[in-house]
Amino acid sequence: MTQPTSAGSRIHLPLEPNPVLVQHAKQRAESVQNRISDHITLFAGSMAFVYVHIVWFGLWIGLGVEDYPYGLLTMIVSLEAIFLSTFVMISQNRADAKHQVVADQQWTTVREEDQQNRQLIDLSTEILELTKQIHAVASQQQDPS
Repeated sequence: MTQPTSAGSRIHLPLEPNPVLVQHAKQRAESVQNRISDHITLFAGSMAFVYVHIVWFGLWIGLGVEDYPYGLLTMIVSLEAIFLSTFVMISQNRADAKHQVVADQQWTTVREEDQQNRQLIDLSTEILELTKQIHAVASQQQDPS
């Protein structure tokens, strides 16, 4: 998050991670399957993944591993696409789980703030009633008729 300054430059403030998300990540990291899935999706969503495939396809075709129409390569790429689509869904489920954790925390905060607001309204009402009583007593003392 950045804050504007009078000179128009920006100050970069460090953002603290959401403690609920940190706890969620720790719980998720306890599972070997989750760690493997996280590493695969991290790599599959990178430019390194693209470069590996450019080199792989280039070498496959350039070295003549098989003749056109590249049936084996097509089958390998199709299987890879099936697995990658599964990892995309896993990644989406992980993102949904993170959003749910944050939403649950926000709902808890909203409920706590609502309770605090109700307490403040009750206190304000009591203060108003006491103020009215004080004004009534003060007006009786000023006007002893």
